[in-house]
Amino acid sequence: MTTNIQSVHFDADKKLTDFINERVEKLNKFYDGIINCEIILRLDKNSNSENKIVEIKMLGKGHEFFAKKQSASFEEATDLTCDALRSQIVKHKEKVKA
Repeated sequence: MTTNIQSVHFDADKKLTDFINERVEKLNKFYDGIINCEIILRLDKNSNSENKIVEIKMLGKGHEFFAKKQSASFEEATDLTCDALRSQIVKHKEKVKA
């Protein structure tokens, strides 16, 4: 699986990118057909503390998964996004088996 991380209007440090890669790689346990993963990190312009946005688009064999979450930190938003993707993958696998 190839992973592409884009940070919009800021530079993500290596610690953050390593954390995101580790979380996304864990999704391979649930579905080994993932070919490509695009991750976009953004800062929202509003003034509240939950201004970090993580979008993940995963391309699998014949299916695309997408999740977008907003939180106070990129790590928390990444965890929430990966949880949403995991549930999408499980639902997709159950639908394919049926």
